[in-house]
Amino acid sequence: MPKILRIRYIPPETVDISGDRLLYRDQAHLVTSWQPIRPRADFDHGMSCLFLEEGIKVSRFMDAAGEMLYWYVDLVDISYDPDNDTYQLRDLLADVRILPDGQVEIIDLDELADALEQRLISERQAIMALRILHDLLTDVKSGRQPAQAAEWMRKALEKD
Repeated sequence: MPKILRIRYIPPETVDISGDRLLYRDQAHLVTSWQPIRPRADFDHGMSCLFLEEGIKVSRFMDAAGEMLYWYVDLVDISYDPDNDTYQLRDLLADVRILPDGQVEIIDLDELADALEQRLISERQAIMALRILHDLLTDVKSGRQPAQAAEWMRKALEKD
């Protein structure tokens, strides 16, 4: 079981999410199911597919009945330490929410700007975030995402 650390800049925190249930793992993907770190009124649980090469974590947020509420995509700078089997997921702040009707919301670009301005992230990370965001929006427009994440989640559940 790998160790997975989620590192946020705003607010600053490192959270060990290794307790999430690992459903599938290969060189390019991690698929997990999880409960929120802190209890939430707006959703009950979720599943995530981490695309290690693309720098995105696509999550399906669900209610208590298992109905999908929305997709949420975190942009992440990922590093992996094979000696310790540890992933570090550095949150690049900008996020995308995709509603069931297909509406796309880009979230927290102001936090990305604040983090760059305050030198909490590097110029390289800010550029990476913008490039990942561009590629993600292209994939959403073409229908590639979140369909690809849904397919990986389906496959992971079948193997489980």
